[in-house]
Amino acid sequence: MNKGYLNLILHAHLPYIRHPEHDYFLEENWLYEAITESYIPLLDVFDGLLNDNVEFNITLSLSPTLVEMFNDPLLRDRCLRYMNNLIELSEKEIVRTRGDRSFEKPARMYNERFRRIKFLYEECYKKDLTSVFRRLQDTGKVELITTAATHAYLPTLSIYPQAVRAQIKVAAASHTKNFGKPPEGIWLPECGYYPDLDRILKDSGIKFFFMETHGILNGNPKPKYRVYRPVSCPSEVIAFGRDIESSKQVWSSIEGYPGDFAYRDFYRDAGFDLPVDYIRPYTHPDGIRTYTGIKYYRITGKTDCKLPYIREKAMARAEEHAENFIMNRERQIELLTRVSDFNPVITAPYDAELFGHWWFEGPDWLNFLLRKIADRNPFRTITASQYLNKNSGFQRIAPSMSSWGQRGYSEVWLNSSNNWVYRHLHKAVERMTELSDMFPHAEGLLRRALNQAVREVLLLQHSDWAFIMKTGAASEYAVKRITEHTDRFNNLYTAVKSGNIDGKWLSEIEDTDRIFSEIDYRVYSASESSLSKG
Repeated sequence: MNKGYLNLILHAHLPYIRHPEHDYFLEENWLYEAITESYIPLLDVFDGLLNDNVEFNITLSLSPTLVEMFNDPLLRDRCLRYMNNLIELSEKEIVRTRGDRSFEKPARMYNERFRRIKFLYEECYKKDLTSVFRRLQDTGKVELITTAATHAYLPTLSIYPQAVRAQIKVAAASHTKNFGKPPEGIWLPECGYYPDLDRILKDSGIKFFFMETHGILNGNPKPKYRVYRPVSCPSEVIAFGRDIESSKQVWSSIEGYPGDFAYRDFYRDAGFDLPVDYIRPYTHPDGIRTYTGIKYYRITGKTDCKLPYIREKAMARAEEHAENFIMNRERQIELLTRVSDFNPVITAPYDAELFGHWWFEGPDWLNFLLRKIADRNPFRTITASQYLNKNSGFQRIAPSMSSWGQRGYSEVWLNSSNNWVYRHLHKAVERMTELSDMFPHAEGLLRRALNQAVREVLLLQHSDWAFIMKTGAASEYAVKRITEHTDRFNNLYTAVKSGNIDGKWLSEIEDTDRIFSEIDYRVYSASESSLSKG
């Protein structure tokens, strides 16, 4: 008889980046890297488990912006071009490293790996990852949930309920369109929660969400069973709290598994190690060095003198770490069951891109983990929906405002590096609400302009832009996107108010920012009463 459950959640998200005006755009590579290094390797793991009839359950959160990019024909073709470049480079590397005992073998590994990734993407998946995820959902082993439409950090929008509601409703509609049924759960962007957000979630049909640990622990009243029994919010939407111990073991590059010295070093990439003239055709056209995904060294230790990567040793360590994770969860569950009369659930949420991209061996670790749990049955993996269907009598509390990230209270997304963004973001919200209420039944060119205005507001609200400014990586691009979406929205606002809409210009920005083709601008109405009137 199972004593407890492991609730694994992988959150897949990238900001909407699409630049048809350029043949090559550096930041688009974020998508191609994630598809090649994380999403397809994870899909391959899940397919292997299904083919072998392994019992497992896992939750995947797919952001609407990511799914929109999955569906885009331009980005699909560019992703295939990216894979072809990797194959060509790896073939050159086989020639260059021939006879080298340390590097020829990994060079061949990369070539085989890239060829398989391309085969899966082009031949098996037909470049349609959305359909593949939907097929996984239909097996009953994988639960798909959503996040906010453009992954907006919702606490910074809390003074505008209509803006928060729009993020949730657009996300739910997009998910339903792509996966055939409404999402039962949601990943709050950056785990950002504020009091009464659960009521907006309930109004959109959401039944559960995930929170950072202290959002539960600091709730009112204090939860008797901490994060190991879900809590029922005042709206009766259920919140699952993140387990710190299991998170640290997988997340931390210092204390966790990904920092093990046998694993591949992410930062030692061939794009920076090899001569510029040799690597130029496979990096930025202007000669800027970029990551290629070919990395020959292991972490080794706190040294610049890295040792060659040995795949067999890394795989052995991944299996050891899967065993260690199971042992720790088993002990944790045993301890919890001694002091409780219910089946505890350990909620372990992670960014999907950690697996494969940042932690090369992550998909292999997950494969070992799920197979060993199914084989030995020390506890069961379960999704949030499955747990809720099996259990009742949850703790009733009002969670506290919280986020993850540094210090746990919004600091990453609201600080001196990015606070200037919010005066533009909030003004756009006010103006979009004004337009929605002013034109409750717009048609034709006016309706198109209003729909595009909503797209620009949503794209402006990406939490990614504030995060990038905080970290300093690609901050110029983040500022550029904030500026562009603000300018486009303000120009649309002026054109709509004046009744002077340039159809040609509107078509151009519709093609550039073509997200959420079926969006209805009235989702931004302060009352939303216009939606019920058709």
